[in-house]
Amino acid sequence: MKILVTGTAGFIGFHLAKRLLEQGMEVVGLDNINDYYDPQLKAARLKATGVVAEAGNYNRFIQSSLYENYRFINLDLKDAEQINQLFDTEKFDVVCNLAAQAGVRYSIENPRSYIRSNVDGFLNLLEGCRNNPVRHFVYASSSSVYGLNGSMPLSTHIATDHPISLYAATKKTNELMAHCYSFLFNIPLTGIRFFTVYGPWGRPDMAMFKFTKAILEDQPLDVYNNGNMMRDFTYVDDIVEGVLRVIDTPPSKNLKWSNIVNDSSTSVAPYHIYNLGNSSPTKLMDYVRAIEKATGKTAHINFLPRQPGDMLDTYADMLPMQYDLDYQPKTELQFGVDKFVEWYRSYYQC
Repeated sequence: MKILVTGTAGFIGFHLAKRLLEQGMEVVGLDNINDYYDPQLKAARLKATGVVAEAGNYNRFIQSSLYENYRFINLDLKDAEQINQLFDTEKFDVVCNLAAQAGVRYSIENPRSYIRSNVDGFLNLLEGCRNNPVRHFVYASSSSVYGLNGSMPLSTHIATDHPISLYAATKKTNELMAHCYSFLFNIPLTGIRFFTVYGPWGRPDMAMFKFTKAILEDQPLDVYNNGNMMRDFTYVDDIVEGVLRVIDTPPSKNLKWSNIVNDSSTSVAPYHIYNLGNSSPTKLMDYVRAIEKATGKTAHINFLPRQPGDMLDTYADMLPMQYDLDYQPKTELQFGVDKFVEWYRSYYQC
Protein backbone atom coordinates (compact mmCIF):
# COMPACT_ATOMS: atom_id res chain seq x y z
CA MET A 1 0.00 0.00 0.00
CA LYS A 2 1.29 3.45 -0.92
CA ILE A 3 0.17 6.13 1.52
CA LEU A 4 0.58 9.89 1.45
CA VAL A 5 1.03 11.36 4.94
CA THR A 6 1.02 15.14 5.08
CA GLY A 7 2.67 16.93 7.99
CA THR A 8 5.43 14.35 8.56
CA ALA A 9 7.72 16.99 10.08
CA GLY A 10 4.92 17.71 12.55
CA PHE A 11 4.18 16.07 15.88
CA ILE A 12 1.52 13.48 15.04
CA GLY A 13 2.57 13.10 11.40
CA PHE A 14 6.10 12.14 12.43
CA HIS A 15 4.88 9.45 14.84
CA LEU A 16 2.38 8.06 12.32
CA ALA A 17 4.91 7.94 9.49
CA LYS A 18 7.40 6.11 11.72
CA ARG A 19 4.82 3.46 12.67
CA LEU A 20 3.77 2.95 9.05
CA LEU A 21 7.38 2.63 7.94
CA GLU A 22 8.10 0.09 10.66
CA GLN A 23 5.14 -1.91 9.35
CA GLY A 24 6.67 -1.93 5.87
CA MET A 25 4.25 0.49 4.19
CA GLU A 26 5.41 2.65 1.29
CA VAL A 27 5.14 6.18 2.64
CA VAL A 28 5.41 9.48 0.84
CA GLY A 29 5.79 12.23 3.44
CA LEU A 30 4.98 15.85 2.78
CA ASP A 31 5.63 19.02 4.79
CA ASN A 32 6.45 22.67 4.12
CA ILE A 33 8.66 23.16 7.24
CA ASN A 34 7.07 26.53 8.06
CA ASP A 35 8.24 28.69 10.96
CA TYR A 36 5.09 28.64 13.11
CA TYR A 37 7.41 27.03 15.64
CA ASP A 38 11.09 26.04 15.67
CA PRO A 39 12.01 24.51 12.26
CA GLN A 40 14.99 22.81 13.93
CA LEU A 41 12.58 20.62 15.91
CA LYS A 42 10.80 19.70 12.68
CA ALA A 43 14.14 18.91 11.02
CA ALA A 44 15.08 16.73 14.01
CA ARG A 45 11.87 14.73 13.63
CA LEU A 46 12.63 14.20 9.94
CA LYS A 47 16.17 13.14 10.81
CA ALA A 48 14.71 10.43 13.06
CA THR A 49 13.08 8.98 9.93
CA GLY A 50 16.28 9.24 7.88
CA VAL A 51 15.67 12.60 6.17
CA VAL A 52 18.46 15.13 6.72
CA ALA A 53 18.46 18.83 5.81
CA GLU A 54 21.42 19.54 3.54
CA ALA A 55 23.76 21.97 5.35
CA GLY A 56 20.85 23.21 7.44
CA ASN A 57 18.87 24.24 4.36
CA TYR A 58 15.23 23.31 4.96
CA ASN A 59 14.50 23.46 1.24
CA ARG A 60 16.97 20.68 0.40
CA PHE A 61 16.91 17.25 2.05
CA ILE A 62 19.04 14.14 1.71
CA GLN A 63 17.32 10.78 2.03
CA SER A 64 19.28 8.12 3.93
CA SER A 65 18.75 4.38 3.73
CA LEU A 66 17.21 4.18 7.22
CA TYR A 67 13.81 3.52 5.65
CA GLU A 68 14.01 2.52 2.02
CA ASN A 69 10.22 2.61 1.82
CA TYR A 70 10.11 6.35 2.64
CA ARG A 71 10.33 9.44 0.46
CA PHE A 72 10.00 12.96 1.81
CA ILE A 73 8.88 15.93 -0.28
CA ASN A 74 9.12 19.55 0.87
CA LEU A 75 5.86 20.87 -0.55
CA ASP A 76 3.13 23.26 0.55
CA LEU A 77 -0.49 22.08 0.32
CA LYS A 78 -1.43 25.52 -1.00
CA ASP A 79 0.49 24.83 -4.23
CA ALA A 80 -2.41 23.42 -6.27
CA GLU A 81 -0.36 22.71 -9.39
CA GLN A 82 2.33 20.76 -7.54
CA ILE A 83 -0.25 18.82 -5.52
CA ASN A 84 -2.07 17.86 -8.73
CA GLN A 85 1.20 16.66 -10.27
CA LEU A 86 2.00 14.67 -7.13
CA PHE A 87 -1.32 12.82 -7.25
CA ASP A 88 -1.09 12.25 -11.01
CA THR A 89 2.39 10.75 -10.62
CA GLU A 90 2.13 8.71 -7.43
CA LYS A 91 -1.37 7.16 -7.61
CA PHE A 92 -1.78 6.81 -3.85
CA ASP A 93 -3.87 4.08 -2.27
CA VAL A 94 -4.50 6.09 0.91
CA VAL A 95 -4.14 9.74 1.90
CA CYS A 96 -3.79 10.79 5.54
CA ASN A 97 -3.84 14.55 6.01
CA LEU A 98 -2.25 15.68 9.27
CA ALA A 99 -0.86 18.96 7.92
CA ALA A 100 -2.55 22.16 9.08
CA GLN A 101 -1.91 25.56 10.52
CA ALA A 102 -2.39 24.70 14.17
CA GLY A 103 -3.09 26.79 17.25
CA VAL A 104 -6.30 28.26 18.63
CA ARG A 105 -4.87 31.57 19.86
CA TYR A 106 -2.65 32.14 16.83
CA SER A 107 -5.75 31.92 14.62
CA ILE A 108 -7.15 35.05 16.27
CA GLU A 109 -4.01 37.02 15.35
CA ASN A 110 -3.33 35.52 11.91
CA PRO A 111 -6.68 34.42 10.47
CA ARG A 112 -5.73 34.42 6.78
CA SER A 113 -2.97 31.87 7.24
CA TYR A 114 -5.62 29.41 8.50
CA ILE A 115 -7.84 29.89 5.46
CA ARG A 116 -4.91 29.42 3.09
CA SER A 117 -3.49 26.34 4.81
CA ASN A 118 -6.51 24.62 6.32
CA VAL A 119 -9.14 25.39 3.70
CA ASP A 120 -7.35 26.05 0.39
CA GLY A 121 -4.75 23.35 1.11
CA PHE A 122 -7.42 20.84 2.09
CA LEU A 123 -9.33 21.58 -1.12
CA ASN A 124 -6.21 20.75 -3.15
CA LEU A 125 -6.02 17.33 -1.50
CA LEU A 126 -9.71 16.69 -2.14
CA GLU A 127 -9.23 17.60 -5.79
CA GLY A 128 -6.26 15.25 -5.95
CA CYS A 129 -8.43 12.40 -4.67
CA ARG A 130 -11.27 13.39 -7.01
CA ASN A 131 -9.04 13.12 -10.07
CA ASN A 132 -7.02 10.14 -8.80
CA PRO A 133 -9.35 7.88 -6.79
CA VAL A 134 -8.02 6.49 -3.51
CA ARG A 135 -9.19 3.65 -1.28
CA HIS A 136 -9.48 5.96 1.73
CA PHE A 137 -8.84 9.62 2.61
CA VAL A 138 -8.33 10.15 6.35
CA TYR A 139 -7.90 13.63 7.79
CA ALA A 140 -7.34 15.31 11.14
CA SER A 141 -10.15 17.34 12.61
CA SER A 142 -10.20 18.65 16.18
CA SER A 143 -12.17 18.57 19.41
CA SER A 144 -12.25 22.37 19.10
CA VAL A 145 -15.15 22.04 16.63
CA TYR A 146 -17.46 21.38 19.60
CA GLY A 147 -17.05 25.02 20.65
CA LEU A 148 -19.87 26.13 22.94
CA ASN A 149 -21.37 22.65 23.16
CA GLY A 150 -21.56 21.73 26.83
CA SER A 151 -23.11 18.26 26.60
CA MET A 152 -20.54 15.85 28.05
CA PRO A 153 -19.13 13.55 26.86
CA LEU A 154 -18.78 15.26 23.49
CA SER A 155 -20.38 13.04 20.88
CA THR A 156 -19.89 12.91 17.11
CA HIS A 157 -23.63 12.37 16.77
CA ILE A 158 -24.45 15.95 17.81
CA ALA A 159 -24.21 19.17 15.80
CA THR A 160 -21.08 21.34 15.97
CA ASP A 161 -22.44 24.70 14.86
CA HIS A 162 -20.89 27.07 17.39
CA PRO A 163 -17.06 27.10 17.13
CA ILE A 164 -15.29 29.78 19.19
CA SER A 165 -12.02 30.16 17.24
CA LEU A 166 -11.18 30.47 13.58
CA TYR A 167 -8.99 27.38 13.88
CA ALA A 168 -12.06 25.41 14.98
CA ALA A 169 -14.10 26.96 12.17
CA THR A 170 -11.55 25.81 9.56
CA LYS A 171 -11.66 22.28 10.95
CA LYS A 172 -15.46 22.30 10.83
CA THR A 173 -15.14 23.58 7.25
CA ASN A 174 -12.91 20.60 6.43
CA GLU A 175 -15.61 18.23 7.65
CA LEU A 176 -18.24 19.93 5.49
CA MET A 177 -15.98 19.97 2.43
CA ALA A 178 -15.15 16.31 2.98
CA HIS A 179 -18.82 15.38 3.06
CA CYS A 180 -19.47 17.25 -0.19
CA TYR A 181 -16.68 15.42 -2.00
CA SER A 182 -17.64 12.09 -0.52
CA PHE A 183 -21.25 12.55 -1.60
CA LEU A 184 -20.52 13.96 -5.07
CA PHE A 185 -17.56 11.78 -6.07
CA ASN A 186 -17.99 8.67 -3.89
CA ILE A 187 -14.65 9.20 -2.09
CA PRO A 188 -14.36 7.24 1.20
CA LEU A 189 -13.55 9.98 3.72
CA THR A 190 -13.04 9.77 7.47
CA GLY A 191 -12.41 12.72 9.78
CA ILE A 192 -10.82 12.21 13.21
CA ARG A 193 -11.38 14.75 15.96
CA PHE A 194 -8.20 14.70 18.05
CA PHE A 195 -8.40 15.57 21.76
CA THR A 196 -5.35 17.38 23.28
CA VAL A 197 -2.51 15.17 22.08
CA TYR A 198 0.73 15.07 24.09
CA GLY A 199 3.92 13.02 24.19
CA PRO A 200 7.57 12.96 23.03
CA TRP A 201 8.43 15.29 20.13
CA GLY A 202 5.39 17.44 20.98
CA ARG A 203 4.73 20.98 19.78
CA PRO A 204 6.27 23.92 21.71
CA ASP A 205 2.97 25.84 21.62
CA MET A 206 1.08 23.15 23.54
CA ALA A 207 0.49 22.99 27.29
CA MET A 208 2.72 19.99 28.03
CA PHE A 209 5.73 21.62 26.37
CA LYS A 210 5.14 25.09 27.88
CA PHE A 211 4.50 23.75 31.37
CA THR A 212 7.53 21.46 31.36
CA LYS A 213 9.81 24.20 30.05
CA ALA A 214 8.62 26.68 32.68
CA ILE A 215 8.96 24.21 35.56
CA LEU A 216 12.45 23.02 34.56
CA GLU A 217 13.66 26.60 34.10
CA ASP A 218 12.05 27.82 37.36
CA GLN A 219 10.00 30.33 35.37
CA PRO A 220 6.41 31.45 36.07
CA LEU A 221 3.88 29.05 34.59
CA ASP A 222 0.83 30.78 33.11
CA VAL A 223 -2.38 28.87 33.87
CA TYR A 224 -5.52 30.31 32.29
CA ASN A 225 -9.05 30.47 33.67
CA ASN A 226 -7.41 30.11 37.09
CA GLY A 227 -6.89 26.44 36.31
CA ASN A 228 -10.61 25.71 36.14
CA MET A 229 -10.53 23.64 32.97
CA MET A 230 -10.54 19.96 32.10
CA ARG A 231 -8.88 18.36 29.10
CA ASP A 232 -9.08 14.89 27.61
CA PHE A 233 -5.29 14.53 27.34
CA THR A 234 -4.43 11.77 24.89
CA TYR A 235 -0.99 10.18 24.53
CA VAL A 236 0.44 10.22 21.03
CA ASP A 237 0.93 6.43 20.81
CA ASP A 238 -2.80 5.98 21.48
CA ILE A 239 -3.56 8.56 18.78
CA VAL A 240 -1.40 6.73 16.24
CA GLU A 241 -2.99 3.38 17.06
CA GLY A 242 -6.43 4.91 16.53
CA VAL A 243 -5.42 6.48 13.22
CA LEU A 244 -4.03 3.17 11.98
CA ARG A 245 -7.31 1.42 12.76
CA VAL A 246 -9.26 4.12 10.95
CA ILE A 247 -6.96 3.90 7.90
CA ASP A 248 -7.63 0.17 7.69
CA THR A 249 -11.41 0.68 7.82
CA PRO A 250 -12.74 2.79 4.94
CA PRO A 251 -16.30 3.98 5.61
CA SER A 252 -19.27 2.64 3.74
CA LYS A 253 -22.54 4.35 3.01
CA ASN A 254 -24.97 4.32 5.92
CA LEU A 255 -28.15 3.21 4.18
CA LYS A 256 -30.10 3.68 7.43
CA TRP A 257 -29.11 7.34 7.73
CA SER A 258 -32.06 9.70 8.09
CA ASN A 259 -32.17 13.40 7.26
CA ILE A 260 -34.78 13.72 9.99
CA VAL A 261 -32.57 12.38 12.80
CA ASN A 262 -29.58 14.02 11.06
CA ASP A 263 -26.71 12.17 12.75
CA SER A 264 -23.64 14.23 11.83
CA SER A 265 -21.15 11.35 12.17
CA THR A 266 -22.32 9.30 9.16
CA SER A 267 -24.14 9.81 5.89
CA VAL A 268 -25.61 8.19 2.81
CA ALA A 269 -22.15 8.98 1.40
CA PRO A 270 -19.07 6.88 2.34
CA TYR A 271 -18.25 9.33 5.10
CA HIS A 272 -17.56 9.07 8.82
CA ILE A 273 -16.45 11.20 11.77
CA TYR A 274 -14.78 9.76 14.88
CA ASN A 275 -13.54 11.19 18.15
CA LEU A 276 -10.05 10.13 19.16
CA GLY A 277 -9.40 10.93 22.80
CA ASN A 278 -8.64 9.33 26.13
CA SER A 279 -12.25 9.46 27.38
CA SER A 280 -10.89 10.35 30.80
CA PRO A 281 -10.76 14.13 31.29
CA THR A 282 -8.13 15.53 33.66
CA LYS A 283 -8.25 18.74 35.67
CA LEU A 284 -5.62 21.15 34.40
CA MET A 285 -4.01 21.44 37.82
CA ASP A 286 -3.73 17.62 38.05
CA TYR A 287 -1.83 17.82 34.76
CA VAL A 288 0.55 20.35 36.32
CA ARG A 289 1.02 18.09 39.35
CA ALA A 290 1.91 15.16 37.08
CA ILE A 291 4.62 17.28 35.44
CA GLU A 292 5.90 18.36 38.86
CA LYS A 293 6.18 14.70 39.84
CA ALA A 294 8.00 13.79 36.62
CA THR A 295 10.46 16.68 36.92
CA GLY A 296 10.90 16.58 40.68
CA LYS A 297 10.35 20.35 40.76
CA THR A 298 7.62 22.71 41.93
CA ALA A 299 5.71 24.94 39.53
CA HIS A 300 5.54 28.70 40.15
CA ILE A 301 1.99 29.27 38.97
CA ASN A 302 0.66 32.52 37.58
CA PHE A 303 -3.12 32.25 37.43
CA LEU A 304 -4.71 34.25 34.60
CA PRO A 305 -8.24 34.78 33.18
CA ARG A 306 -9.64 32.56 30.45
CA GLN A 307 -8.31 33.41 26.99
CA PRO A 308 -10.48 34.01 23.90
CA GLY A 309 -11.05 30.80 21.92
CA ASP A 310 -10.38 28.41 24.81
CA MET A 311 -12.98 25.74 25.52
CA LEU A 312 -13.70 25.14 29.20
CA ASP A 313 -13.77 21.34 29.10
CA THR A 314 -13.23 18.50 26.65
CA TYR A 315 -14.30 14.90 27.11
CA ALA A 316 -14.45 12.48 24.19
CA ASP A 317 -17.27 10.01 23.72
CA MET A 318 -15.27 7.03 22.43
CA LEU A 319 -18.08 4.48 22.14
CA PRO A 320 -18.19 4.57 18.30
CA MET A 321 -14.44 3.83 18.09
CA GLN A 322 -14.83 1.03 20.61
CA TYR A 323 -17.81 -0.45 18.81
CA ASP A 324 -16.64 -0.05 15.20
CA LEU A 325 -12.87 -0.52 15.55
CA ASP A 326 -12.41 -2.35 18.88
CA TYR A 327 -10.29 0.57 20.01
CA GLN A 328 -9.54 1.70 23.56
CA PRO A 329 -6.73 4.11 24.62
CA LYS A 330 -4.33 2.51 27.09
CA THR A 331 -1.85 5.09 28.36
CA GLU A 332 -2.16 6.44 31.91
CA LEU A 333 -1.49 10.16 32.28
CA GLN A 334 1.52 9.91 34.61
CA PHE A 335 3.21 7.37 32.33
CA GLY A 336 2.72 9.63 29.31
CA VAL A 337 3.93 12.71 31.19
CA ASP A 338 7.03 10.83 32.37
CA LYS A 339 7.80 9.83 28.78
CA PHE A 340 7.48 13.41 27.56
CA VAL A 341 9.70 14.83 30.30
CA GLU A 342 12.28 12.11 29.61
CA TRP A 343 12.32 13.08 25.92
CA TYR A 344 12.42 16.81 26.69
CA ARG A 345 15.42 16.46 28.98
CA SER A 346 17.23 14.30 26.44
CA TYR A 347 16.49 16.56 23.46
CA TYR A 348 17.37 19.81 25.24
CA GLN A 349 20.06 18.24 27.43
CA CYS A 350 18.70 19.73 30.62
